[in-house]
Amino acid sequence: MNPIETIYQHYQKTYKVSTDSRKIEQDAVFFALKGENFDANDFALQVAEQGTASLVVADRKDLPKLERILVVDDTLKTLQNLAAYHRQQMKATVLSITGTNGKTTTKELISAVLAKKYNIIHTMGNLNNHIGVPLTLLSIKPETEIAVVEMGANHPGEIDFLCRIADPDYGLITNIGKAHLEGFGSFEGVIKTKTELYRHIKAHGKAVFVNQGNPLLWEQSEGIERISYGRHCAADTPVAPAKCDPYLGVFWKKRLIQTHLVGSYNFENVAAAIGVGQYFKVGENDIIEALEQYTPTNSRSQVIETQKNRILMDAYNANPTSMRAALINFANIREEQHLLILGDMRELGSASEEEHRNILALMKELGFKEAFLVGQNFCTYNDNPNWKTFAKVEDLCQYIESHPIEGKHILVKGSRGIQLEKVLPLL
Repeated sequence: MNPIETIYQHYQKTYKVSTDSRKIEQDAVFFALKGENFDANDFALQVAEQGTASLVVADRKDLPKLERILVVDDTLKTLQNLAAYHRQQMKATVLSITGTNGKTTTKELISAVLAKKYNIIHTMGNLNNHIGVPLTLLSIKPETEIAVVEMGANHPGEIDFLCRIADPDYGLITNIGKAHLEGFGSFEGVIKTKTELYRHIKAHGKAVFVNQGNPLLWEQSEGIERISYGRHCAADTPVAPAKCDPYLGVFWKKRLIQTHLVGSYNFENVAAAIGVGQYFKVGENDIIEALEQYTPTNSRSQVIETQKNRILMDAYNANPTSMRAALINFANIREEQHLLILGDMRELGSASEEEHRNILALMKELGFKEAFLVGQNFCTYNDNPNWKTFAKVEDLCQYIESHPIEGKHILVKGSRGIQLEKVLPLL
């Protein structure tokens, strides 16, 4: 029997898989994956002997021949092949989402809306890579009606690869901006990679959701069946921004939707969720309720009120596009005591100096008087004596401990690797 078919028979007992030897549910299939700093093959025999897993899939040839162990050529490739096979067996509709900014928030908003009417699954957290996408697909059960699958990439060809596993029925690109330039080589490389989703959809005669107000996406989606949304009056789902001080409001069908999202840059994410919900015939009141009940987590556009300050925490990630949007939005919030805590933007390659200088120039243009800047790039290129620089976040924490901050409205934003969340307990 084909190894995939053998594994699938075990998998169908519970429709559960595991890649963590410490967390295996009864009768799940365990995949012994390898990483930079670990090799789960080391635990394959132990897992098999414990008997919790229905089957252990490993690729170390010296493992003993036990009934519960299946040795394959490549465990990761086998996981991906199993996910692709399972996707073809299930009747669930697959909606894939990618983009430079906002894909996780958009995925969560769309999922909240669709869950009002359908049995859905969606990508947990941001598990959106060559391991996360297969794991998401393998969480589809026979009763699942819609799967919302987030796809991330930092090198050319990755979205195309994930599309061949997920075979989406619908695609949505949130936007295309300057991020991971080190891996993509150029902004043109980013465009080419993100639109691999469009090309896969077009080749298979499927449809895409497109923000009609985004000229680049509108141009790139030409020739594909499109369902449009956004502030463009000709869109299938026209949505208009309302006030954002600090929480975003939007108008749809003459009704105000008041969200818990901070930042006007979240407008496109909310509009996408409304567009998808309307297309899939979710009730108007249900769409509004889902969007008004959604609360962001994991340092994504969160407002945090402490005893001393009001913080806009947006430090999950940062690139030139999202950093610029966050600064412009923050400048428009009517508060007296603004303070910026910004971290370097990572993975920009040869464009790093230019992009950090651009952000510093924008800060000056917007009139920010106080800023704490963390990271080598900001330290190197900042020439404003009023803005303090710190090589690493620990240095900033040490400074704040001896210079307490009170009564401020603070924007915290930087690339995940800077770890700006460490400063939160001091604010």
